[in-house]
Amino acid sequence: MSNPTRAELLGPLLKSVSRSFYLTLNVLPAGMRDPVGLAYLLARAADTIADTSLISPGKRMELLLSFRSQVNGVPDSDALTAIRAEVASQQIDSEEKLLLESLEPALAVLSQFEELDREAVREIVATLTEGMEFDLRTFPDENSGRIIALQEFAELDQYTYMVAGCVGVFWTKMTYAHVPETFTDPPALVMDRGVRLGKALQMTNVLRDCGKDLRIGRCYLPAMMLARWDLEPQDLLSPDMSLRARPVLFELVRKALDHFRAGIEYTLSLPALFVRLRLACLWPILIGLETVSLLVDNDRWLDPAKVSKIRRGDVYRILAVSVPMVASDRLVRMWTERLIARIEARMKELWGDSDPFAPKKSVAQSK
Repeated sequence: MSNPTRAELLGPLLKSVSRSFYLTLNVLPAGMRDPVGLAYLLARAADTIADTSLISPGKRMELLLSFRSQVNGVPDSDALTAIRAEVASQQIDSEEKLLLESLEPALAVLSQFEELDREAVREIVATLTEGMEFDLRTFPDENSGRIIALQEFAELDQYTYMVAGCVGVFWTKMTYAHVPETFTDPPALVMDRGVRLGKALQMTNVLRDCGKDLRIGRCYLPAMMLARWDLEPQDLLSPDMSLRARPVLFELVRKALDHFRAGIEYTLSLPALFVRLRLACLWPILIGLETVSLLVDNDRWLDPAKVSKIRRGDVYRILAVSVPMVASDRLVRMWTERLIARIEARMKELWGDSDPFAPKKSVAQSK
Protein backbone atom coordinates (compact mmCIF):
# COMPACT_ATOMS: atom_id res chain seq x y z
CA MET A 1 0.00 0.00 0.00
CA SER A 2 2.69 2.48 -1.12
CA ASN A 3 0.20 5.25 -2.01
CA PRO A 4 -3.15 4.18 -0.55
CA THR A 5 -6.40 5.20 -2.19
CA ARG A 6 -9.27 6.77 -0.26
CA ALA A 7 -10.92 3.35 0.03
CA GLU A 8 -7.70 1.78 1.35
CA LEU A 9 -7.09 4.59 3.83
CA LEU A 10 -10.60 4.47 5.27
CA GLY A 11 -10.83 0.69 5.02
CA PRO A 12 -7.87 -1.66 5.71
CA LEU A 13 -5.50 1.00 7.11
CA LEU A 14 -8.13 2.51 9.40
CA LYS A 15 -9.13 -0.94 10.63
CA SER A 16 -5.50 -1.90 11.35
CA VAL A 17 -4.82 1.14 13.56
CA SER A 18 -8.21 1.69 15.20
CA ARG A 19 -8.83 -1.85 16.46
CA SER A 20 -11.85 -1.79 18.78
CA PHE A 21 -12.90 1.72 17.71
CA TYR A 22 -13.37 0.36 14.19
CA LEU A 23 -16.38 -1.55 15.50
CA THR A 24 -17.98 1.76 16.42
CA LEU A 25 -17.02 3.36 13.11
CA ASN A 26 -18.49 0.42 11.23
CA VAL A 27 -21.98 0.95 12.63
CA LEU A 28 -22.12 4.67 11.89
CA PRO A 29 -24.50 5.93 9.19
CA ALA A 30 -22.73 6.05 5.82
CA GLY A 31 -22.36 9.85 5.60
CA MET A 32 -20.54 10.07 8.93
CA ARG A 33 -18.03 7.28 8.39
CA ASP A 34 -15.50 9.03 6.15
CA PRO A 35 -15.09 12.29 8.12
CA VAL A 36 -15.07 10.49 11.48
CA GLY A 37 -12.70 7.83 10.15
CA LEU A 38 -10.29 10.35 8.64
CA ALA A 39 -10.36 12.46 11.82
CA TYR A 40 -9.37 9.33 13.74
CA LEU A 41 -6.49 8.58 11.34
CA LEU A 42 -5.12 12.13 11.55
CA ALA A 43 -5.46 12.20 15.33
CA ARG A 44 -3.73 8.84 15.59
CA ALA A 45 -0.87 10.11 13.43
CA ALA A 46 -0.53 13.20 15.63
CA ASP A 47 -0.55 11.03 18.75
CA THR A 48 2.24 8.89 17.32
CA ILE A 49 4.32 12.00 16.62
CA ALA A 50 3.77 13.26 20.17
CA ASP A 51 4.52 9.90 21.82
CA THR A 52 7.67 8.78 19.97
CA SER A 53 10.04 8.90 22.92
CA LEU A 54 13.18 8.26 20.85
CA ILE A 55 12.77 11.83 19.57
CA SER A 56 13.35 14.74 21.96
CA PRO A 57 10.22 16.49 23.31
CA GLY A 58 11.30 19.75 21.65
CA LYS A 59 11.59 18.11 18.24
CA ARG A 60 8.28 16.30 18.73
CA MET A 61 6.64 19.64 19.50
CA GLU A 62 8.08 21.13 16.32
CA LEU A 63 6.83 18.22 14.21
CA LEU A 64 3.42 18.23 15.91
CA LEU A 65 2.85 21.93 15.25
CA SER A 66 4.02 21.46 11.68
CA PHE A 67 1.56 18.58 11.25
CA ARG A 68 -1.27 20.74 12.63
CA SER A 69 -0.45 23.40 10.02
CA GLN A 70 -0.60 20.75 7.31
CA VAL A 71 -4.05 19.62 8.46
CA ASN A 72 -5.17 23.26 8.46
CA GLY A 73 -4.28 23.47 4.78
CA VAL A 74 -0.84 25.09 4.86
CA PRO A 75 1.11 23.24 2.13
CA ASP A 76 4.63 22.17 3.06
CA SER A 77 5.97 19.04 1.41
CA ASP A 78 9.20 19.33 3.41
CA ALA A 79 7.21 18.96 6.64
CA LEU A 80 5.71 15.65 5.52
CA THR A 81 9.15 14.47 4.45
CA ALA A 82 10.50 15.33 7.91
CA ILE A 83 7.70 13.40 9.63
CA ARG A 84 8.37 10.37 7.46
CA ALA A 85 12.12 10.58 8.00
CA GLU A 86 12.16 11.31 11.73
CA VAL A 87 9.03 9.65 13.11
CA ALA A 88 7.98 6.88 10.72
CA SER A 89 11.48 5.44 10.76
CA GLN A 90 11.29 5.00 14.56
CA GLN A 91 8.09 2.93 14.54
CA ILE A 92 8.20 -0.75 15.47
CA ASP A 93 4.50 -1.15 14.69
CA SER A 94 4.22 -1.54 10.91
CA GLU A 95 0.67 -0.11 10.84
CA GLU A 96 1.77 3.07 12.62
CA LYS A 97 4.69 3.37 10.19
CA LEU A 98 2.35 2.95 7.22
CA LEU A 99 -0.03 5.56 8.63
CA LEU A 100 2.76 8.15 8.92
CA GLU A 101 3.91 7.32 5.40
CA SER A 102 0.33 7.83 4.16
CA LEU A 103 -0.20 11.37 5.43
CA GLU A 104 -0.02 12.97 1.98
CA PRO A 105 -2.94 10.92 0.55
CA ALA A 106 -4.82 11.37 3.84
CA LEU A 107 -4.55 15.15 3.57
CA ALA A 108 -5.61 14.91 -0.07
CA VAL A 109 -8.77 13.09 1.03
CA LEU A 110 -9.42 15.83 3.60
CA SER A 111 -9.20 18.49 0.88
CA GLN A 112 -11.89 16.62 -1.09
CA PHE A 113 -14.47 16.77 1.71
CA GLU A 114 -17.38 19.20 1.66
CA GLU A 115 -16.52 22.41 3.50
CA LEU A 116 -18.52 21.60 6.65
CA ASP A 117 -16.85 18.20 7.06
CA ARG A 118 -13.40 19.55 6.20
CA GLU A 119 -13.61 22.36 8.77
CA ALA A 120 -15.02 20.04 11.44
CA VAL A 121 -12.14 17.58 10.95
CA ARG A 122 -9.61 20.41 11.09
CA GLU A 123 -11.18 21.77 14.27
CA ILE A 124 -11.16 18.43 16.10
CA VAL A 125 -7.56 17.65 15.08
CA ALA A 126 -6.49 21.14 16.20
CA THR A 127 -8.05 20.69 19.65
CA LEU A 128 -6.70 17.15 20.07
CA THR A 129 -3.20 18.29 19.16
CA GLU A 130 -3.53 21.08 21.75
CA GLY A 131 -4.01 18.29 24.30
CA MET A 132 -0.86 16.58 23.02
CA GLU A 133 0.98 19.90 23.13
CA PHE A 134 -0.18 20.26 26.75
CA ASP A 135 1.42 16.89 27.55
CA LEU A 136 4.73 17.85 25.93
CA ARG A 137 4.85 21.24 27.67
CA THR A 138 3.67 20.03 31.09
CA PHE A 139 5.50 16.76 31.67
CA PRO A 140 9.24 15.92 31.63
CA ASP A 141 11.12 13.82 29.11
CA GLU A 142 10.05 10.20 29.54
CA ASN A 143 13.61 9.18 30.39
CA SER A 144 14.34 11.95 32.90
CA GLY A 145 13.40 9.95 35.99
CA ARG A 146 11.23 12.83 37.21
CA ILE A 147 7.47 12.91 37.78
CA ILE A 148 5.33 16.01 37.40
CA ALA A 149 1.69 16.09 38.49
CA LEU A 150 -1.20 18.27 37.45
CA GLN A 151 -1.96 20.64 40.31
CA GLU A 152 -5.74 20.97 40.49
CA PHE A 153 -8.77 19.06 39.27
CA ALA A 154 -9.56 21.97 36.93
CA GLU A 155 -6.39 21.13 34.97
CA LEU A 156 -7.45 17.49 34.65
CA ASP A 157 -10.93 18.57 33.61
CA GLN A 158 -9.53 20.86 30.90
CA TYR A 159 -7.17 18.11 29.75
CA THR A 160 -10.01 15.59 29.43
CA TYR A 161 -11.84 18.15 27.29
CA MET A 162 -8.87 18.70 24.96
CA VAL A 163 -8.22 15.01 24.36
CA ALA A 164 -11.75 13.57 24.46
CA GLY A 165 -14.51 15.98 25.43
CA CYS A 166 -13.95 17.86 22.17
CA VAL A 167 -14.71 14.62 20.34
CA GLY A 168 -18.24 14.90 21.73
CA VAL A 169 -18.55 18.29 20.02
CA PHE A 170 -17.24 16.88 16.73
CA TRP A 171 -19.44 13.79 16.95
CA THR A 172 -22.53 15.91 17.62
CA LYS A 173 -21.78 18.26 14.73
CA MET A 174 -21.34 15.30 12.40
CA THR A 175 -24.63 13.80 13.59
CA TYR A 176 -26.56 17.02 13.03
CA ALA A 177 -24.94 17.45 9.59
CA HIS A 178 -25.36 13.91 8.25
CA VAL A 179 -28.38 12.57 10.12
CA PRO A 180 -30.71 15.58 10.52
CA GLU A 181 -33.55 15.58 13.03
CA THR A 182 -31.88 13.08 15.31
CA PHE A 183 -31.44 14.49 18.81
CA THR A 184 -34.71 15.28 20.56
CA ASP A 185 -33.28 17.60 23.24
CA PRO A 186 -32.11 21.24 22.84
CA PRO A 187 -28.79 21.50 20.92
CA ALA A 188 -26.89 23.23 23.77
CA LEU A 189 -27.89 20.47 26.20
CA VAL A 190 -27.00 17.76 23.68
CA MET A 191 -23.59 19.34 23.06
CA ASP A 192 -22.83 19.56 26.78
CA ARG A 193 -23.77 15.91 27.28
CA GLY A 194 -21.58 14.90 24.33
CA VAL A 195 -18.62 16.72 25.89
CA ARG A 196 -19.25 14.99 29.21
CA LEU A 197 -19.41 11.57 27.56
CA GLY A 198 -15.95 12.18 26.10
CA LYS A 199 -14.67 13.32 29.49
CA ALA A 200 -16.06 10.18 31.15
CA LEU A 201 -14.20 7.93 28.73
CA GLN A 202 -10.93 9.85 29.09
CA MET A 203 -11.19 9.91 32.88
CA THR A 204 -11.52 6.13 32.72
CA ASN A 205 -8.42 5.92 30.52
CA VAL A 206 -6.46 8.16 32.91
CA LEU A 207 -7.28 5.96 35.90
CA ARG A 208 -6.71 2.69 34.02
CA ASP A 209 -3.31 3.80 32.67
CA CYS A 210 -2.10 5.59 35.80
CA GLY A 211 0.66 3.07 36.61
CA LYS A 212 2.08 3.19 33.10
CA ASP A 213 1.91 7.00 32.85
CA LEU A 214 3.70 7.46 36.18
CA ARG A 215 6.65 5.55 34.80
CA ILE A 216 7.11 8.04 31.99
CA GLY A 217 6.88 10.98 34.40
CA ARG A 218 3.19 11.85 33.99
CA CYS A 219 0.85 12.06 36.96
CA TYR A 220 -2.64 13.10 35.90
CA LEU A 221 -3.93 12.66 39.47
CA PRO A 222 -3.96 16.26 40.77
CA ALA A 223 -1.34 17.02 43.42
CA MET A 224 -3.88 18.85 45.58
CA MET A 225 -6.05 15.74 45.74
CA LEU A 226 -3.06 13.57 46.59
CA ALA A 227 -1.90 16.00 49.28
CA ARG A 228 -5.19 15.63 51.15
CA TRP A 229 -4.11 12.04 51.80
CA ASP A 230 -0.46 12.87 52.50
CA LEU A 231 0.58 11.45 49.15
CA GLU A 232 3.07 12.70 46.59
CA PRO A 233 3.29 11.60 42.95
CA GLN A 234 6.52 9.68 43.62
CA ASP A 235 4.71 7.57 46.23
CA LEU A 236 2.42 6.15 43.55
CA LEU A 237 5.28 4.33 41.83
CA SER A 238 4.90 1.62 44.45
CA PRO A 239 1.95 -0.66 43.56
CA ASP A 240 1.67 -1.29 47.31
CA MET A 241 0.34 2.26 47.61
CA SER A 242 -2.78 1.33 45.63
CA LEU A 243 -4.93 0.88 48.74
CA ARG A 244 -3.68 4.05 50.39
CA ALA A 245 -4.39 6.02 47.19
CA ARG A 246 -7.81 4.43 46.78
CA PRO A 247 -9.73 7.50 48.08
CA VAL A 248 -8.29 9.54 45.20
CA LEU A 249 -9.35 6.83 42.76
CA PHE A 250 -12.84 6.78 44.25
CA GLU A 251 -13.22 10.56 44.10
CA LEU A 252 -12.29 10.60 40.42
CA VAL A 253 -14.51 7.60 39.74
CA ARG A 254 -17.43 9.49 41.27
CA LYS A 255 -16.78 12.42 38.92
CA ALA A 256 -16.50 10.03 35.97
CA LEU A 257 -19.81 8.38 36.86
CA ASP A 258 -21.54 11.77 36.83
CA HIS A 259 -20.18 12.28 33.31
CA PHE A 260 -21.28 8.77 32.30
CA ARG A 261 -24.83 9.61 33.42
CA ALA A 262 -24.79 12.60 31.06
CA GLY A 263 -23.47 10.32 28.31
CA ILE A 264 -26.38 7.92 28.85
CA GLU A 265 -28.83 10.81 28.44
CA TYR A 266 -26.94 11.83 25.29
CA THR A 267 -27.48 8.35 23.88
CA LEU A 268 -31.15 8.18 24.82
CA SER A 269 -31.85 11.59 23.29
CA LEU A 270 -31.38 9.83 19.94
CA PRO A 271 -34.71 8.42 18.72
CA ALA A 272 -34.96 4.64 19.12
CA LEU A 273 -35.08 4.07 15.36
CA PHE A 274 -31.50 5.39 14.99
CA VAL A 275 -30.07 2.07 16.12
CA ARG A 276 -26.62 2.56 14.58
CA LEU A 277 -26.05 5.92 16.23
CA ARG A 278 -27.28 4.62 19.57
CA LEU A 279 -24.96 1.62 19.41
CA ALA A 280 -21.99 3.83 18.50
CA CYS A 281 -22.58 5.79 21.72
CA LEU A 282 -23.70 2.93 23.95
CA TRP A 283 -20.78 0.57 23.29
CA PRO A 284 -18.04 2.86 24.69
CA ILE A 285 -20.29 3.69 27.68
CA LEU A 286 -20.79 0.03 28.57
CA ILE A 287 -17.13 -0.85 28.01
CA GLY A 288 -16.13 2.19 30.06
CA LEU A 289 -18.40 1.30 32.97
CA GLU A 290 -17.16 -2.29 32.97
CA THR A 291 -13.60 -0.94 33.09
CA VAL A 292 -14.46 1.36 36.01
CA SER A 293 -15.94 -1.63 37.83
CA LEU A 294 -12.67 -3.51 37.40
CA LEU A 295 -10.71 -0.49 38.64
CA VAL A 296 -12.75 -0.21 41.83
CA ASP A 297 -12.17 -3.92 42.53
CA ASN A 298 -8.46 -3.79 41.69
CA ASP A 299 -6.37 -3.75 44.89
CA ARG A 300 -3.27 -3.02 42.77
CA TRP A 301 -4.69 -0.48 40.32
CA LEU A 302 -1.37 1.42 40.34
CA ASP A 303 0.55 -1.66 39.18
CA PRO A 304 1.20 -1.48 35.40
CA ALA A 305 1.28 -5.29 35.39
CA LYS A 306 -2.29 -5.41 36.78
CA VAL A 307 -4.11 -3.10 34.37
CA SER A 308 -7.90 -3.06 34.69
CA LYS A 309 -8.80 -4.06 31.16
CA ILE A 310 -11.92 -5.94 30.16
CA ARG A 311 -11.46 -9.20 28.30
CA ARG A 312 -12.15 -9.52 24.59
CA GLY A 313 -14.89 -12.04 25.35
CA ASP A 314 -16.65 -9.47 27.54
CA VAL A 315 -16.48 -6.93 24.72
CA TYR A 316 -18.16 -9.40 22.38
CA ARG A 317 -20.78 -10.12 25.04
CA ILE A 318 -21.55 -6.41 25.31
CA LEU A 319 -21.86 -6.10 21.54
CA ALA A 320 -24.17 -9.11 21.26
CA VAL A 321 -26.47 -8.26 24.15
CA SER A 322 -26.75 -4.55 23.32
CA VAL A 323 -28.07 -4.98 19.77
CA PRO A 324 -31.54 -6.36 20.64
CA MET A 325 -32.05 -3.95 23.56
CA VAL A 326 -30.57 -0.68 22.26
CA ALA A 327 -33.92 0.59 20.94
CA SER A 328 -35.50 0.34 24.39
CA ASP A 329 -34.92 3.30 26.70
CA ARG A 330 -36.08 1.22 29.63
CA LEU A 331 -33.66 -1.64 29.00
CA VAL A 332 -30.71 0.68 28.35
CA ARG A 333 -31.43 2.55 31.58
CA MET A 334 -31.79 -0.68 33.53
CA TRP A 335 -28.46 -2.01 32.23
CA THR A 336 -26.44 1.18 32.73
CA GLU A 337 -28.02 2.07 36.08
CA ARG A 338 -27.30 -1.46 37.34
CA LEU A 339 -23.63 -1.08 36.37
CA ILE A 340 -23.36 2.32 38.07
CA ALA A 341 -25.17 1.10 41.19
CA ARG A 342 -22.79 -1.87 41.43
CA ILE A 343 -19.77 0.43 41.25
CA GLU A 344 -21.16 2.81 43.87
CA ALA A 345 -22.12 -0.05 46.18
CA ARG A 346 -18.65 -1.54 45.86
CA MET A 347 -17.00 1.79 46.73
CA LYS A 348 -19.23 2.11 49.80
CA GLU A 349 -18.47 -1.47 50.81
CA LEU A 350 -14.72 -0.90 50.53
CA TRP A 351 -14.72 2.47 52.27
CA GLY A 352 -17.56 2.15 54.75
CA ASP A 353 -20.44 4.51 55.43
CA SER A 354 -18.28 7.55 56.08
CA ASP A 355 -17.60 10.05 53.33
CA PRO A 356 -14.72 8.53 51.35
CA PHE A 357 -13.88 11.87 49.80
CA ALA A 358 -13.07 13.70 53.02
CA PRO A 359 -9.70 12.85 54.63
CA LYS A 360 -10.03 11.22 58.00
CA LYS A 361 -8.89 13.25 61.00
CA SER A 362 -5.67 12.31 62.67
CA VAL A 363 -5.66 11.35 66.36
CA ALA A 364 -4.35 14.83 67.25
CA GLN A 365 -7.10 16.55 65.26
CA SER A 366 -9.85 14.45 66.82
CA LYS A 367 -8.97 15.50 70.36
